[in-house]
Amino acid sequence: MLAVVCVGGGRVEVQERPDPVPAASEVVVRVKAAGLNAADLLQARGLYPAPPGSPPEIPGLELAGEVESVGAGAHRFAEGDKVMGVVGGGGQAERCAVHERCLMPVPTGLEWTDAGGFPEAFTTAHDALFSQCGLAMGEHVLVHGGAGGVGTAAVQLATLAGARVTATVRHADLRGDVMRLGGPRGWVAAVDPAEFEERGPYDVVLELVGGGNLAGNLRALATGGRISVIGVGGGSRAEIDLLALMGKRARIHGSTLRARPLEEKADAARRIERHVLPALGAGELRVPVAAAFHLEEAVAAYERFAAGAKLGKVVLST
Repeated sequence: MLAVVCVGGGRVEVQERPDPVPAASEVVVRVKAAGLNAADLLQARGLYPAPPGSPPEIPGLELAGEVESVGAGAHRFAEGDKVMGVVGGGGQAERCAVHERCLMPVPTGLEWTDAGGFPEAFTTAHDALFSQCGLAMGEHVLVHGGAGGVGTAAVQLATLAGARVTATVRHADLRGDVMRLGGPRGWVAAVDPAEFEERGPYDVVLELVGGGNLAGNLRALATGGRISVIGVGGGSRAEIDLLALMGKRARIHGSTLRARPLEEKADAARRIERHVLPALGAGELRVPVAAAFHLEEAVAAYERFAAGAKLGKVVLST
């Protein structure tokens, strides 16, 4: 099969690799589309290795495709079923072996490109907003990096749940697009990153940019507010006032999805199936795709992702 391969120095190439064989409770997915994420660029630079059990040299944290073969003990899906899911790695290839409990069905009518860009962004956003921060109707959410894959997912999920959203968007020409993600409710404000503090207070903050925002997040946080750190591309270090943290009875926590044990990944997938897929299938949510490339154009896809200034996802298709 063809696969994207990390070859060192931040570079990737498309190479031939052996087809995977499903282990017990696994299926092999014939990949139709796979989204790119910041973790893929980090892996290509040698900074974010794949967890044990995932292909060490093939990036890709999410995929969508058809079940091609079924391993012993796997029973959730049959050959030919359309599936998508978060994987530890190996998604950017023509085939990938995945534990069946990490997969979910593709809603009828969803395009492959959209399905390939859905799992990681929406699972990460849903987990941070609801499982970790307990977002409630009527609360005010701050999403840093609102134009990215996870950011666009978070904006939509929060407004769908009845929350108000302020999203920081660095590029002015994308702010209108981010505001429209809130739909007819009009509960989304897209602002310059320098302006977010004055728009508070916030009950929940999704930090997708990095440590440089943390002190401002705390200053703008409501009493009892929660900050979830799920991205540090803009820097991983911060200095904060612990007295302010105590006085606001606030919480700051961090999270990653990739290295979680199977049980936790399966739980996250079931929550998406129950709470998010019905809205996706009904057209109440969408997956903004900034650019789509064929698998053989992976180098160009990585360059487009690294260039930034995009709304939503960059996706590879086969």
